[in-house]
Amino acid sequence: MTTILATIFVFGLLVFVHELGHFLTAKAAGMRVDEFAIGFGPEIYQVREGETLYSLRLIPLGGYNKIAGMDPDEPDLDSRAFVRQSVPARLMVIAAGSAMNFLLPILLFFIVIFSSGVEKPNNEPVLGAVMANRPAATAGLLPGDRILSVDGVATPDWSSIVDTLRGRANQETKLQVEREGTQFAVAVTPVLDPKGERGVIGVMPQLITLHPGFFESIGLAFEQVVYVTGAMIGQLSQMILGKVDAEVSGPIGVAQMAGQVAQQGIIPLVQFAAFLSLNLGLINLLPIPALDGGHIITLLIEGVRGKPLTSKQMQWIQAIGIALLLSLLIFATANDLGKLKLW
Repeated sequence: MTTILATIFVFGLLVFVHELGHFLTAKAAGMRVDEFAIGFGPEIYQVREGETLYSLRLIPLGGYNKIAGMDPDEPDLDSRAFVRQSVPARLMVIAAGSAMNFLLPILLFFIVIFSSGVEKPNNEPVLGAVMANRPAATAGLLPGDRILSVDGVATPDWSSIVDTLRGRANQETKLQVEREGTQFAVAVTPVLDPKGERGVIGVMPQLITLHPGFFESIGLAFEQVVYVTGAMIGQLSQMILGKVDAEVSGPIGVAQMAGQVAQQGIIPLVQFAAFLSLNLGLINLLPIPALDGGHIITLLIEGVRGKPLTSKQMQWIQAIGIALLLSLLIFATANDLGKLKLW
């Protein structure tokens, strides 16, 4: 039940915000929106307000806006039809969905930061975590131990511990440690970190929770969105270039992750929704036909040519895009089922 509710919450929120972007910009541009739907399949609830039918449908894995004139072959297209609008107006409507998926995480991260604070490393020379099977754990060090010196060099803060151990890889090193008011010496041999840059013993600093104010929380939320987006772009680039394995998850995998995160509490679930929203925004901007990015490319081509692509060209483009998306969905679903060890 937790997994089901978490999945409905995450997918429902992301789809609603994405489609709301298309809807609001279409209305602002004067286009006629015949239906605004969340979900697919049989309708659960419908209500008509003005010219628009608002629908909630059974399968919460998507949604859509039925904007008049999205198909140029529709009969009786009037001046408010999508296809009759300028290229900039249509670009605004298409791009607004992904734009909302970038704006939503700012709000979600703000909620998390303002309500729960942010954790930052404490610069005190006190161990916060000791990694299993690493030199510090082997030597008997424990979380909460204070490192007073390294080979006789005083360590008044965490940075000094890192700097002093940096050049001591594979060298036995004496640590002066204080634990619950008692001092003692420990011999530890740092190892070279995986990147080969410095000696490490497998410890992390303590984390402290800071509670920023309202406006500072907004700034930190924006910084978080920029940082996570940059990391996602970097990872996606590595996948496209074949430098890292393509790790993809379909609806089953996302639902499973949502359920696992939800068991940790509402704050982790909100953070998960923020990460997923950024991922959805980026994926939708890829220049793949049938995605928003593909529509943007065809509109830019129309703007350069001064005339739209023909119906036959658009049909071929859409068919290729749908085939690519179906292939990706099948691959991701097979990957999800493989992780569940169903075969």
